[in-house]
Order: sequence, then structure tokens, then C-alpha cells
Amino acid sequence: MKGTTERGVPASPSSPGSGRETVRLTQYAHGGGCACKIPPGELEAVVAGLLDAPDGRALPSPAGELIIGLDDGDDAAVVRIDGDRAIVATADFFTPVVDAPYDWGRIAAANALSDVYAVGGEPVVAVNLLGWPRERLPMDLAKEVLRGGLDVARAAACHVAGGHSVDDPEPKYGMAVTGLADPGRLLRIDGGRAGLPISLTKPLGIGVLNTRHKATGEVFPEAVAAMTTLNRDASRAALAAGAGCATDVTGFGLLGHLYKLARASGVTAVVDVAAVPYLEGAREAVRDGYVSGGTRRNLAWVEPRLDPGRHGGEDLLLLADAQTAGGLLVAGEIPGAPVIGELVVAGGRALRLR
Repeated sequence: MKGTTERGVPASPSSPGSGRETVRLTQYAHGGGCACKIPPGELEAVVAGLLDAPDGRALPSPAGELIIGLDDGDDAAVVRIDGDRAIVATADFFTPVVDAPYDWGRIAAANALSDVYAVGGEPVVAVNLLGWPRERLPMDLAKEVLRGGLDVARAAACHVAGGHSVDDPEPKYGMAVTGLADPGRLLRIDGGRAGLPISLTKPLGIGVLNTRHKATGEVFPEAVAAMTTLNRDASRAALAAGAGCATDVTGFGLLGHLYKLARASGVTAVVDVAAVPYLEGAREAVRDGYVSGGTRRNLAWVEPRLDPGRHGGEDLLLLADAQTAGGLLVAGEIPGAPVIGELVVAGGRALRLR
């Protein structure tokens, strides 16, 4: 049947005269990338109170000191194991955000590694997390996904040692990553202070471009390049500059992640909208209606906490755009990253646009 492969899966021509058709992985997912996250309000309600002791009984204390955990929604957990060493642990996986399996693997790996960099750590070892509809998609495509993840992990000097796979109706891929950090030099979501500038290390617009790609098949090389760029150098630069507060910008959008930072730090975050960088084509994608449900849920969640000033519509959707493997949001200045606002003394709503 025209437009399908021999297994009856959606396909598109790979190149003129090639005689082959390429499977469009994004057509196997109800959403894409970090736009598939459970909405932030729902997620916070689910995890609230999980660590409370049942019936007031004291729970046994695990080994080590948990210095970053569930309290404020940091990007990774950090456990001190001795005076100058801490273990960093995180996991991240999602459905296809692009059609090319190798690129999807690279993006998913960079996104998982980002959580370690976001708290100031260095990844040491990762294990793969793979869900694959083995009766519907060829396993050689899964191999390409894993190869992409391995190549990015190698670029990060991070071992990849096995993992876990399941037969799944939707393809999913990511990694669980373990790293090391200096417990005295961490980037925490609650470390912001009034008077600090806010820097952003990657442009926004990844979400709307991915949504357009899923709908049309159009490829955006700049978006792929942004998503596959490690946040390693940005994290190291933040630590070198003496920063103590950061988070990465992923599924909850810039406004969602900045709100969590401001709330945890007890400050108000002010964004200079004109200073925020965007990928080429992002505004056109919004104007053409390529906005994910995740982005709209992000905006609905932050609106009660937001003073939009004179801004609305297009600007708000872009600022709430659900990113995948986005950059770091740092309380402080770092070389090469635009300053997009500042943290000020708490007053009124936690977020303010100007």
C-alpha cells in the first residue's frame, strides 16, 4: 500500500530515486520528547508527601546524606558519600522527538546527561532505557537509536553499560545516569538570590519546531544541533563563575522551570522578553499553529503566578514552549550566554515580564 512499509507502518520517501522509504518514528507517539511530560501541577500533587513516615513511625535512614532530593524539584538527586564527593543520580526517557533514529538517540542521551550537568556534576556511567514495539518497527532502527545514545555518551566521557528494554506499544528511549559532584560546589534550584542576573545557554523554540516536524516531516537542523549539544561546557562555566543556582529548561518550558527556581529560592524572577533568544523559524511555527498540548498546559500552570506586563499570545507560548534537551538557566553570568533578566526581592507574583 502506498505510503506504508511492508509492516504497514507510516513511511515517507527517503530521497529521490533511492527506492527506499524511511519510517517516521514520530508517528508512533502520541506526543514527542519532553512535551510528553506529566503536567507540572499534576506531578507535584502525585509526589507530595511521598517521604512522610507512615503513622508517624521513623523510617530507616539510608546510607549517605541526601543533599538534593524531592523538596524543590531539582534536576537530579545528590547524595554526599564523604567530605568532597557526592553521587548524582537521574533518569530521563521519552517518545521520538524526530524521525531519524540516530538523532533521536543522540537527543535523548544529551537530555538525560543534562540533569547531571544541571546540578554541577559530571556523568560517569549510564544505562539504556528502551521501549520498543518489536512487532511494528524493525529492530535495526532500535540499534540506530542505541548507537546515537552511545556516541553522545562517549562524547561526554560517560560509560554506557547495558540497561533495560521492554516490548512497548510506543517507542521510548532514554538513560539512567550516575555521576559525581563536589558537594561544596553544586548548582541548586534553591540557590537563587535577589540581585543576580539570569542567563540562558540555548535558544528557545525547540518544542514548536519539533511539533512542526512531527506534523509535516520538515527537518530543522538547527533544532537538532541545539538538542544534541551537551550542557557540559555551560555547567563548568557556571561553576567557574561561582554560580550556585541553575536548572535546565526542558518539558515545563522556560517559564515553568524559572517559576520553580524562583519559588524554591524565595525570589521573584523578571524576564526581559526582548533579550530571550529563539531558533530560526520558531515564531513562524507558533503563528502557523504548531503548538503542543504540553506547551499549553505549561502556560496554564504558570499564568496564576505570572505578571505578563504588556506581553501575550505568541510571546507567552514561546516562553512556555516545552523544550527537549534545552539549555541551562543560570542565576549568574557566564561567557557566551545572553542575560535574559534578573532575580529581585520577592513581591507580587513569582514571575514578571518586561
